[in-house]
Amino acid sequence: MILDCDLLVGRDIVTGTRLSGVELAGALPELGIGGGLVTSLRSLLFDAPSGNDEARAAVAAEHGWQAVAGVDLRDPLTALAEVSRAASLGVRAVRLAPERQQVPATAPGLRAVARSAAEAGLVLLVEGDVRVVGPALAGLGASAVFVDAHFYHLGDFVLLARDEPGFHASTRLLGDIDGWELLAEAAGVERLVFGARPGWFEAAAVVDRLAGSGLSAAERSLVTGGNLNRLLGVTA
Repeated sequence: MILDCDLLVGRDIVTGTRLSGVELAGALPELGIGGGLVTSLRSLLFDAPSGNDEARAAVAAEHGWQAVAGVDLRDPLTALAEVSRAASLGVRAVRLAPERQQVPATAPGLRAVARSAAEAGLVLLVEGDVRVVGPALAGLGASAVFVDAHFYHLGDFVLLARDEPGFHASTRLLGDIDGWELLAEAAGVERLVFGARPGWFEAAAVVDRLAGSGLSAAERSLVTGGNLNRLLGVTA
């Protein structure tokens, strides 16, 4: 079964769309997705501590997924405290959403929170334009998955990845012809992590792209779970 790095539950305040953990769990089997990393939108948009408690206790534990700690970069001091709390609770990843929260990549809090997470050994899931937010996270030694990495920006990601061995890209927006294969050739298939954001995106198209990719069986195994487990320090 596929592991997805980009599972989201909760309510999107822009569109009003709401997706519960139960609804998401019901949609995954037909996609061949067995779980992955889940973040509560409440933690990114309303209240990080209660949202993270929801993701960890009510969603991740119930369905056997890994919880991700969301942080609100509009309040960087609280975000730093939430990173520390997440690490103490055994959470292995933190989601940064500067674009969603309208926080500029130049904000000191973004880099401070990313540095704190990296020092705690947490994986970063990073939303937004990789050309903008990627350079802001450079030089921290962070392990990061850019969940909005786009085919149109693939060259810029590869250039960043050459200097940042911890930088990885999600598959979700790399669906143009040969996008996955180009990244595998230019940066290594170890930099590609499956993400489809089911319930919020055309996840079936990403699964179809996997089936039609030119990657070998061993490479597909890395993309669909091996690379994510390596980042999380999980033995499959």
